[in-house]
Amino acid sequence: MQHFLPPFHPRTFFNWVGKSGLIALALSSLSGCGTFNDASSRVAGIVSPYKIDIVQGNFVSKEQADALKVGMSRTQVRDILGTPLLASMFHIDRWDYVFTFKRQGAPSQARKVSVFFTGETLARFEADALPTESEFVATLDSGRRTGKVPVLQASEESLAKFAAEAKSAPAVDTKSLPQLPENYPPLEPAK
Repeated sequence: MQHFLPPFHPRTFFNWVGKSGLIALALSSLSGCGTFNDASSRVAGIVSPYKIDIVQGNFVSKEQADALKVGMSRTQVRDILGTPLLASMFHIDRWDYVFTFKRQGAPSQARKVSVFFTGETLARFEADALPTESEFVATLDSGRRTGKVPVLQASEESLAKFAAEAKSAPAVDTKSLPQLPENYPPLEPAK
């Protein structure tokens, strides 16, 4: 009797099973993509990653802008507003203070203050609508959950208890500590 099948070889069999198994696995995973995509979208809608607050630039408050007066020197302006975020060497008579604040779940904040000089004196300045310092701080605290604030003042009983514990504590033997030097070397070398 003649066999129509080729002679059995283990390597040929495993290659055929491996390839067909890989094809079956790929087809079954593709058939589940629609269901998997819907489920992953629902989970992603519930669980979202934490995104940090991004604060960039110089915050300039309404109080700081009100303190600016035409005729001030560059140094006085820098003392009030701080170092400018943008000071171009091509526009030496203009300083720009840009501020952006991005927080997850809140609209982005962006403000710009431009200061113009004539020589060394302040000629004019332009600013977006600026919040006061207290208004800005209120926007920072809006997303925070606050719990009960602990009492930050010690009662008479706790002070008496602390004093009693301090008296009963063993004294530190200062004689066993190394003696401190009379003077210290200078921090900077002598010129």
